[in-house]
Order: sequence, then C-alpha cells, then structure tokens
Amino acid sequence: MLNKIDKEIQFVQTALNLRAKRQEILAANIANSDTPNYKARDIDFSAALKRAMGASGGLGGLAMQRTQARHLESAGFSGGMGSDMKYRSTVQPSLDGNTVDMDIERAHFTENSLHYQFLIDRATSAFSTMKQAVGGER
Repeated sequence: MLNKIDKEIQFVQTALNLRAKRQEILAANIANSDTPNYKARDIDFSAALKRAMGASGGLGGLAMQRTQARHLESAGFSGGMGSDMKYRSTVQPSLDGNTVDMDIERAHFTENSLHYQFLIDRATSAFSTMKQAVGGER
C-alpha cells in the first residue's frame, strides 16, 4: 500500500517539476517575442515524463549530462531537459528571424497552467486521503 502511495506522490512530483520547467520555457518565449533571431523553444512533455519516470519509476532520467570534466555533478531534477528540448516549428517567422507566435505561446502557456493546477489538486487530494487514513478523520 505504501509503495503505491509513494509511486503516486513521485509521479505527481515529477510531473509538477516538468510542468514548472515548461512554464519557464514558455514564459521565456513570450518575453523574447521581440528579440531578433530568437527561436521559440518547448519540450515534448510526454516524452520527458516517460524518460523521467523510467522503467523503475525513479528520477534518474533527469540528471544533467557532463560534457566537460570540470562540470559540476548534479543529482535528481536540475532543469536539464536534454533531448526533450526542441525548437518549435513556425508557421510564419518574422522578418528579423524571430519564430515566436504570441497566440500559440499564450495558448500553450494557458494549457500548461491548467495541467499544473490539476496536478496540484491531485497532490492535495492524495495528501488529504492519507491524512484521513492516518488520523481517522471523516
């Protein structure tokens, strides 16, 4: 029973971390909408979540990769998206080379916010259920 609860909490935590990172990326796109030659970026959330959870359900897939011997070691989620970070294809880039489409960015930002709020509600519900089980509250 505890293993099932632990896996649920770990899944929600991993998904929340990825949603938060995606929100940062989308906010950066919006902030750079007028920056010449800025390329809109995003992550493939489902691929990143599958990689993060891995076969064993751990967070090992989110560790940063060291490309130089002098890079610092990192453990757990560090925000490094690795191969999940992609440049978004654009319908019509601007003359200055910027590929940010504000309508698309706002839509993705709103959608990601809704998914994030759902995960918060799911975590709240899981903790409430555990509190009732332990405390015998009704």
